[in-house]
Formats: sequence, C-alpha cells, structure tokens
Amino acid sequence: MKVSLFPLSSHILPEGRMALRIFEPRYVRMVKEACESDAGFVICMLNAKGDKTKNTHIFPTGTYCKVIDFDVLEDGLLGITVEGQYCVNISNIQTEADDLRVADCEPTNVWQCNFDIQELSPMNERLGEIFDTYAEVSSLYDQVKLDDPLWVINRWLELLPVDAEQKQHFLAQKDCKKIVDYLAQLIE
Repeated sequence: MKVSLFPLSSHILPEGRMALRIFEPRYVRMVKEACESDAGFVICMLNAKGDKTKNTHIFPTGTYCKVIDFDVLEDGLLGITVEGQYCVNISNIQTEADDLRVADCEPTNVWQCNFDIQELSPMNERLGEIFDTYAEVSSLYDQVKLDDPLWVINRWLELLPVDAEQKQHFLAQKDCKKIVDYLAQLIE
C-alpha cells in the first residue's frame, strides 16, 4: 500500500502514543487526508547518514499510525495525538510536489517476544516510575500495560535516548532478546 511518511528523530511502535505539532503545509495535508479517509500515515526514523535527495535519509522500518485526537493549540498550530498500529517495511520512497514523501509500506512483525513479565523485572517497575513521574508521557495513555512484556519493551525502545541506527538494529532482530539484554544492562 502507498502511504504518506512522517520522518522524525523520535519513533513510535505499536500501541505507543505520541503528541505532535503539525505546521508544515505538507504534513497538514497528510493529516487532513488521513482523517478524511479514516486512514493513517507512517512515522519513520531519520537516517543522519542518508541522502535526502535520494530518499535514503529514511530508515526502512516505520510504524503505521492513526490520529486518535486533535486540537488547535494556543499558538494556532494543529496538535494531534497518534497511536502506533503496526510496523511496516518501507520501500520505493517518492517525493511529491510539496516534498511530502510517500512509499510502499508492507506490514511486518518486528519480533517475537516470549518473555514472562517476571523475567522483565525491574524493567516494568522502572517504566512505571517514568509514567508516574512524567505527566506528559502518562497523559497520552488511557491504560498503562506494565504486565504486558511486549508493551513494556516497545515503550522502553521509544523512550531510550539512543540514536535511530541503534533502534533500527534492535527492530531488525527477529526476537526481542537483544533489546531485553540491552535494557537489563541499562536498568541494573
């Protein structure tokens, strides 16, 4: 399927939520079209080593998102909240006249996760502390799923202050063992 792309330095994964300020005309159009057709768009990570003119500045794994809330902000800009639906492989990126990127996006399962929540302790507790401490994070969610291993791992990968290349490396794995090992080292 051909889908509009929204490249960012941050990332969102399935069931994740993100608040965005939309001001560039190409992205206002993207959001308007997505809302009118009850569709979504793909949030993807920027590749600092890529070439914008060749569209290699976008990493190949992104997340198809839907707008779940919107508002006009105090400064007059459009504020939206999106929720990640599923991961996609991005290919055949094209640039439209207003510089909006569109691409072929194929749904993909990023990884299998066969961990019990007890095996992720204290990762889930530390994530709970983040949600308790930072209202701007917790206010995005109706429900915090600290008993769901995949939800916990996905939220950590979104929040980690590591570069996009490292996040893409974790997403390229077929199971979540590497990210769990990495998180365990960080949290201990």
